[in-house]
Amino acid sequence: MTNRLANETSPYLLQHADNPVEWYPWGEEALKLAREQDKPILLSVGYSACHWCHVMAHESFEDAEVAAVMNRHFINIKVDREERPDIDQIYQTAHSMLSNKSGGWPLTVFLTPQQEPFYSGTYFPKTARYQLPGFPDLVTHIAGFYHQRKEDLAEQNRQLLQAMARTVPTASNVINAGEETIQLAFEHLKSGFDFEHGGFGSAPKFPNPADVNFLLRLAAKGNKEAEAMALQMLRSMAAGGIYDQIGGGFCRYSVDEKWMIPHFEKMLYDNGQLLCLYVDGWQLSKDPRFVEVIEETIDWMVREMRSSSGAFYSSLDADSEGEEGRFYVWQPAEAKALLTPDEFVVASRYFGFDRAPNFEGHDWHVYLTAQADAEDKVLLDSARTKLFQAREQRIRPGRDDKLLTSWNALAIKGLARAGRILNRPEWVILAQQALDFIKDKLWVDEKLLATCKDDIAHLNAYLDDYAFLLDALLELMQAEYRAQDMEFAEDLAETLLEEFESEHGGFYFTGHNHEVLIHRTKQAYDNATPNGNGIAAISLQRLGHMLGEPRYLQAVERSLKAFDGVMQRSPSGCPNMLVALDEFLLPPTMLILRGAIEAQDAWRQQINRRYLPAALTFYLSNDLKKLPQTLERPASDAVNAWVCRGVECLPVINELEGLLTHL
Repeated sequence: MTNRLANETSPYLLQHADNPVEWYPWGEEALKLAREQDKPILLSVGYSACHWCHVMAHESFEDAEVAAVMNRHFINIKVDREERPDIDQIYQTAHSMLSNKSGGWPLTVFLTPQQEPFYSGTYFPKTARYQLPGFPDLVTHIAGFYHQRKEDLAEQNRQLLQAMARTVPTASNVINAGEETIQLAFEHLKSGFDFEHGGFGSAPKFPNPADVNFLLRLAAKGNKEAEAMALQMLRSMAAGGIYDQIGGGFCRYSVDEKWMIPHFEKMLYDNGQLLCLYVDGWQLSKDPRFVEVIEETIDWMVREMRSSSGAFYSSLDADSEGEEGRFYVWQPAEAKALLTPDEFVVASRYFGFDRAPNFEGHDWHVYLTAQADAEDKVLLDSARTKLFQAREQRIRPGRDDKLLTSWNALAIKGLARAGRILNRPEWVILAQQALDFIKDKLWVDEKLLATCKDDIAHLNAYLDDYAFLLDALLELMQAEYRAQDMEFAEDLAETLLEEFESEHGGFYFTGHNHEVLIHRTKQAYDNATPNGNGIAAISLQRLGHMLGEPRYLQAVERSLKAFDGVMQRSPSGCPNMLVALDEFLLPPTMLILRGAIEAQDAWRQQINRRYLPAALTFYLSNDLKKLPQTLERPASDAVNAWVCRGVECLPVINELEGLLTHL
């Protein structure tokens, strides 16, 4: 027996297709049924790699008695938050207002047939514990409340919708935020930084890519405190258990303040962003460990996350064989049996096998206790290879194999930057192949689609899809310029303005032709993924300077005006919008090199060793055609360079040393 999820493409929804719960996907069939039968809606939002989603599913949704209660009282709707971030954003916001608590997944929300939320929570156990009610009792109580207290609910819903509407910023006439706002954001981040272990706050600890990127950019402007904070955090994560020391790649977050034990799910969006940060960190520090992390993470992405189409899958589960972390943890005796005596001595010292168990009181999760010297590193690398080969024989965590446009864009950007800066053209090719898949499969009738699985592409794309992809294209063109990529960038920018810009400045998360929901979000705050408004502003502004297109620059100015109040009230909450503000105050530098590609190699190496976050660098071969007028420069056997800031360009530079003095 299956329910209505059996025909969906989402791996998360398919996980629930054989539940006894009569699940519906979000859509008119379920919503109409709720209205006709005057039944409240039980909305459950999660994703396939979510540990507590699995726990709640096993305890309640797979239980026939619990399902019978749900089916009797509710129209039950399952949503994959990765496919429908629009729905997730709305009801996470509602949950925080209804409960005065932070959200998360699984998200459990009870709605009227008109989609208005009136009660919410996250994980609920089957029987009362953790100071939470038992789920079957809660469901019965909520159903009775809905039918008996409709007037009270109507007033509550009216107030809630008004409160949600007030979260959308309106137009401002000026941009008051400036350098002092950027400095205030740094002070806020500094006040919450853990200077002992690196990172922000205590447990749990997250990678916070937008915050680290902001610190790195401040470091480039001479802020040594910001540089120390960013590099300490990157080094702590690289040594910790949040990083897979055996197989490469980062887990979602650390459950402890020392970065030792992760929540074991691996997400594409984290790893794409962290590639950029470790590349930038290497440019600042020249730390060879950062290069190892980049290489190992890309190896993992190619080995375990890359589809035959060239695009990248979404995530790996935290669980295998019903247990979180089982695939990753070790017993010292198991490691000892695989290694030579010398290898085991070194592995014990550097991987922590000679210390107390650090996972669940009885297992060892590998982390780096110190950096190995040259002699020990040979043995440690050999031990790592043997442990990896043995681990490959274990039962793997599940993989969510849908291909998301926005998350692939983050991976494309990371691969392109790593390939450009570290002179690894094969990584640039990986980025181009993923981009080409998106353009071929998910760009339909001048519009993006959000997701693809089993060759089925669907769902209108969101702001993040357009903004992240435009940002990735700007990075990719700096690695290797292709005329079709510039054309695609312009197409994305035009659709972004046409479909998403608000009449009050800034961009809505959903397009003007999107399904009408109870609320249309327009936010500036960065989360685990960067905020679409911040990235749209950065990308449009850069493209506007590259092409000399005032419409793009004017749209960014309107966006900065719209979010001016947000930046001043909560500057550390929207670091990407502050990056856009920074480049509005001082336009980015554009560096154009023209000449034979072979002759440019020495120039590339010297330029790429420098961390220049506010520069756009284009290496243009003599045979390139269809260049925009703003990039067109005369071909030459020698290398010539032009440095442009705003509307002014310096005279041509034909000596490498002369160019470096201007950088």
